[in-house]
Amino acid sequence: MIAPSSGHGDTPAKSGAVETIRCRGLADVVGFAHLVSQIETVMARISAKDGARLERIGSEKRVVPGDRWRMAIAPHDDYAYAGYIYPLVLRNVGAPCVIIFGVAHKARQLGLEDQLIFDSFTHWRGPYGDIPASGMRERIMARLPGGSYCVHDEMQSIEHSVEAKLPFLQHFRRNVTFVPILVPAMSFARMAELARQLAQAIAHCAREDGLRWGEDIALVSSTDAVHYGDEGWGGRSFARFGVGAAGYAKALEHEHRILHDCFDGDLTPERVERFTRYTLADHDHREYQWPWCGRYSVPFGLLTAWHLRELCRGPALSGIVLGYTTSLEDQTIQVDDLDGMGVTAPATLRHWVGYAAVGYC
Repeated sequence: MIAPSSGHGDTPAKSGAVETIRCRGLADVVGFAHLVSQIETVMARISAKDGARLERIGSEKRVVPGDRWRMAIAPHDDYAYAGYIYPLVLRNVGAPCVIIFGVAHKARQLGLEDQLIFDSFTHWRGPYGDIPASGMRERIMARLPGGSYCVHDEMQSIEHSVEAKLPFLQHFRRNVTFVPILVPAMSFARMAELARQLAQAIAHCAREDGLRWGEDIALVSSTDAVHYGDEGWGGRSFARFGVGAAGYAKALEHEHRILHDCFDGDLTPERVERFTRYTLADHDHREYQWPWCGRYSVPFGLLTAWHLRELCRGPALSGIVLGYTTSLEDQTIQVDDLDGMGVTAPATLRHWVGYAAVGYC
């Protein structure tokens, strides 16, 4: 097991050196909170209905506040739609350093694939103050083979999937630091190769600093679940079962089958690969089979967690499906009175999105 430590894995600044602050801007000021007043009000509105809402959409398995996820899966859609799902999982991510595996939605437009995408910003915007990138980021990159990663600030600046988590993580832990890693298109074999390399780098840094996985470091994969319907998807139709109420019900049945088959229970490489068979087209891993935008970030994060568990000789990881909902359900949070917040997409039977929360302890 990784030993305990009071450190956060940051590299100390050289004596006499003055750090140049480079703060990443915000990609989405409508769907997400970026002010203290916004996130505090969002959390208050969630808390006011916590009991009934979270009991209805949450897991039957008991999760207590003291539990700490070593690995988690959380959404990145508008707080108005997915707000209740975020704290359902992120309140139990208690580590001061969080490695976040984000989606790279526009990677293909920038010619990016088969490599992990890092950034070089020293800080990212947070509602309670700028959030520092962990110094572990540079130490991880230094231990990765050439060709396995790139530093691409433009891709990181336009991507919203990591940004969505930060207000909630900072709300629960003001001194949080993080390592943002975007995962673009890659085959399952490439995911397995890079996940092993990354897990080795994380384990090395953790051993050097005496950090415990779950207490000092946590992993989080970002994804929204199915993107469904035949309108507003760039001319594509994602309505496998039709767009009426019957199609909606069948799509939800398929979603819950994925959750049960891939995430609920013991984490194994076989179950991770099963998720890619659900979501990646057989003829081309760049194309959807079933449109989860985290079709790379989720399996990559899970494979990294599996390898890290092997390296740390820790207890096996077991997943708990904490909750699932969609943009059509009645858990919507009012945000249109909060300094310009709102929604960035419609929610109809012809255009809706699913959201899942999964924790691994």
